[in-house]
Amino acid sequence: MDRSKPSVARIYDYLLGGHDNYPVDREIGDYFLRELPGSVAVPVENRRALIRAVAAMATTGIRQFLDLGSGLPTADNVHQVARRHRPDARVVYVDNDPTVLAHGRALLAADGRSSVVLADLREPAEIRRRPEVADLIDFDQPVGLVFSAVLHHLDDAERPAELVRWWTERVPSGSQLYLSHFRSGGNEECRLAERKLQGSLGRGRWRTDREILDLFGGLELLEPGLVSCSAWRPETVSAPTGSPRREPTVWEQMISCALARKP
Repeated sequence: MDRSKPSVARIYDYLLGGHDNYPVDREIGDYFLRELPGSVAVPVENRRALIRAVAAMATTGIRQFLDLGSGLPTADNVHQVARRHRPDARVVYVDNDPTVLAHGRALLAADGRSSVVLADLREPAEIRRRPEVADLIDFDQPVGLVFSAVLHHLDDAERPAELVRWWTERVPSGSQLYLSHFRSGGNEECRLAERKLQGSLGRGRWRTDREILDLFGGLELLEPGLVSCSAWRPETVSAPTGSPRREPTVWEQMISCALARKP
């Protein structure tokens, strides 16, 4: 494990208040906390939307999930959320960070219906062949595919749309795809954030709404379509009658998501 290089998973962990990170990760995280105040809303709202999306998939019949680019375990992991609604839910987590593998295996040591795989997101055929995937995921039954805040770390040359299509072509009708992605806003905050991550990690690209929608291919987008994570099926919040809905901040608008179904 190379602690001299920053990790996407560990940077997210730090920004979410976790402890499984190193100085090189905290240096980048501190830049966002110090120089771009309010930017912590990006990972926070992304995580909240993921929790709601997994619950939505589970309540509509999805019993097995493949979380591609899962990141480090935190509160309300996919298997925990899914099992509130489907006690028999099965989950495979995939990430390329050895830290994720170590912590995931510790978390799931006594869990026979979840597993974590150390693999490269860009090699889907290799992931599909892994015994951990074959043991838990029945590709003849609907699958919940999760790409949460990961595809913006792939450059265009790595063809993220083709990667998504590879998976959606191999799951049956009724499967669902949840995807969240950094969204270009044409403002200084977006430019600074994108420049920092590209400079630190050497890759990645914010995309427009049209480019994000193209990642879904021919899948059927479910309500409310592609919106900021904070606006994706938000929990009911008590408020005085007639009070206006708060406009999302510039940071909340920077991370968008959608849930789609394979007809």
